[in-house]
Amino acid sequence: MNILQSDPAGSGPAASAAVDGRASRWQSHREERRRELIKSARKAVHALGSEASMEDIAAAAGTSKSVFYRYFGDKAGLQHAVGEVVLNQMQRRIQEAAQSAQTPREGLFAMVSAYLQMAETSPNVYTFVTRYAPGDAESHTGSISTAGALGHFFAAISEMIALPMRNQLRAVPGKEAVIGYWPNAAIGLVRNAGEQWLASPDSPAKPGQEAMARQITDWLCFGIAPELQDPPAP
Repeated sequence: MNILQSDPAGSGPAASAAVDGRASRWQSHREERRRELIKSARKAVHALGSEASMEDIAAAAGTSKSVFYRYFGDKAGLQHAVGEVVLNQMQRRIQEAAQSAQTPREGLFAMVSAYLQMAETSPNVYTFVTRYAPGDAESHTGSISTAGALGHFFAAISEMIALPMRNQLRAVPGKEAVIGYWPNAAIGLVRNAGEQWLASPDSPAKPGQEAMARQITDWLCFGIAPELQDPPAP
């Protein structure tokens, strides 16, 4: 075999397999390290608050902020990564709650209740993944509140909310198309009312989680018409 036909040292199928194996192990290592950093960041934000800086988060994780920048780019990238994990967990929990319900109204209550429960579990983490301060010097990629993990999350919840309504109204002429406008409006009500409730300080006037979930569900189903009715005459 002449030199043009011979394999140079370190090439060929065996060498390619070795390179592929190293690349696969390195990729697995990076993915595992990324998961560890997301978990550490979530714990740090839970303890320190939603305004925790990258430096604060890195210190709580026992590493440097340059490591977080290497894996996530900037603070918005970290928010997005933590948001994907947290919001996917919330979505699964809400889906499980909806599947156990017997009626559309029960399904709405179950979903609203699950949403409020998980947001209340760690308000700091919820705020961290759903809010972004434009003045934050550590980030330059824009708000994640209208895209990314949060956008996918609320789109999925909208579809969950719409499904039982579509099923119930499918046989009613003209109603199936109209219901398509309702899920986004419902999500706006659930999110805004829920976040206002979450941010309200504890007081005797503040409803508990179950009472708030039931109130939101009633607004979704009946609006505020029942509350605007004149009280019965004495």
